[in-house]
Amino acid sequence: MSKHEILISLQGVSMSYNIRSGMFKWSKYTPLKNISFDLRRGETVGIIGRNGAGKSSILRLIAGILEPDSGIILNYGARVSLLSLGVGFLPHLTGRQNAMLSGMLLGLHRNSIVEKMDAIIDFSGLNQFIDQPLHTYSSGMRARLGFTVAIQVDPDVLLIDEVLGVGDEEFRMKSTAEIRRLIKSDKTVVLVSHNLPTVRELCDRLVWIENGQVCQSGSTAEVLAHYANHASVK
Repeated sequence: MSKHEILISLQGVSMSYNIRSGMFKWSKYTPLKNISFDLRRGETVGIIGRNGAGKSSILRLIAGILEPDSGIILNYGARVSLLSLGVGFLPHLTGRQNAMLSGMLLGLHRNSIVEKMDAIIDFSGLNQFIDQPLHTYSSGMRARLGFTVAIQVDPDVLLIDEVLGVGDEEFRMKSTAEIRRLIKSDKTVVLVSHNLPTVRELCDRLVWIENGQVCQSGSTAEVLAHYANHASVK
């Protein structure tokens, strides 16, 4: 397989939905308009832009969670996983039970999660808390469990939505190092982040989304230079 092989192609993708504009009125909101770009094997692509620009929606479209209103998304046989913390977590279940449920929702077989459970407990650092109900967990503990389960999936394309550095300081370092390891492998990674130093360090190229459209796509250094100038003018 070629490192530059196209795995996923977005071609003229637009998405809209109805929002309430009054007590009895609805209006159409279009967060994404005519989005086009390719994802190639082994590259790390950053998606940047202001809050509400549509970055997270793009990840959900690529993952198949959302469908576009127009345009097409071509997937050439790639397995895709969205690293979304706490998928399927239920507060009355234990950490262990939630790890099982979340892992299956992310596409893992039950036996595979059972085999990985010791590694999940060890990496998350939950140990004696793993069989306690989730409602007794702090937000940091829930984040640690969610991240650890999510990284057990072994996709061709990994979608990461603002989750670098979750939990307490020790776990932030641990989780960030794990993400860096995944990025340095042959995985294709799509990263949404507002942390520009992290984007500069990790990404091969960037797609800048502004007002629901691709404002610029290209090398990380080139796009960040224009993005910084744009932000300073605002």
